[in-house]
Amino acid sequence: MQYVNLGRTGLKVSRLCLGTMNFGPETTEADSYAIMDKALELGINFFDTANVYGWKIGEGITEQIIGRWWAQGGGRREKVVIATKVYGKMGEWQNEGRLSALHIKRACEASLKRLQTDYIDVYQMHHVDRETPWEEIWQAMEQLVREGKVLYVGSSNFAGWHIAQANEAAKNRHFMGLVSEQSLYNLVERRIEMEVIPACEHYGLGLIPWSPLAGGILGGLNIEGKRRQTDRAKQSLAKYLPQLKKFETFCTKLGEKPADVALAWQLHNPVVTAPIIGPRTMEQLTGSMRTLEIKLTESQLKRLDEIFPPVGKAPEAYAW
Repeated sequence: MQYVNLGRTGLKVSRLCLGTMNFGPETTEADSYAIMDKALELGINFFDTANVYGWKIGEGITEQIIGRWWAQGGGRREKVVIATKVYGKMGEWQNEGRLSALHIKRACEASLKRLQTDYIDVYQMHHVDRETPWEEIWQAMEQLVREGKVLYVGSSNFAGWHIAQANEAAKNRHFMGLVSEQSLYNLVERRIEMEVIPACEHYGLGLIPWSPLAGGILGGLNIEGKRRQTDRAKQSLAKYLPQLKKFETFCTKLGEKPADVALAWQLHNPVVTAPIIGPRTMEQLTGSMRTLEIKLTESQLKRLDEIFPPVGKAPEAYAW
């Protein structure tokens, strides 16, 4: 396994991040335990989750599974850098969602209880809250850091402008601010290259791409998967079919699996810390390790840009 610093921090994390969204709804608790144990064996020390995963309001099913796995001991908690999230609706009453100081406090306490730990390594804002001022958000996060309940703060699904707003507000408070951003990013969805990636680079945020295989369509045209059967996946497959055929031909010539090449392409970007892999099975987890060995040449990267054209950068793309 390879390790890098998470953004500008001194925290070392694995180049692949274990996504746990399937734990509970798609993967049994026993199989989830086995996958997490195998991840540690493979050297993956970076796990991503969220308080809403499990998709039953207020229950935090996936966090509970991780907590019970940690409770088995064996240094499991100490070996894992855990990133969880706050924002989603966790109850039917007012103030049980979004990023008010009240909800941040309550949500953090609830996540700690479910995870059976006394601290969260990276506490991520799952979405932007346009109704809450940054002064309030940072005051709440600073308090959690002072109490030792949160070590680092990250964002998810932010625009570049939001990253700038957040970190400039944090700077004025002499607070570290955001250290990571979790965004939708893959070969067919490259819009964050316009402004989010430049913002991450400027402010020293580590980028943690979610859906690096675009819901499975970058895993190969002949691979059947449960997600592939959804209407969204079928629409994506139809939309990008000509490009995907060229991509599969490219991978065949390389002698590599499409999924491994798609992940390796992300790892060539110095801003990317670790793509999130979300295995439902042990085979999917172990199969992802090959990507760490693939080194794409400049000509190969150029060919991928020809198949999946970049969208350019902002604001330099139109400033004059």
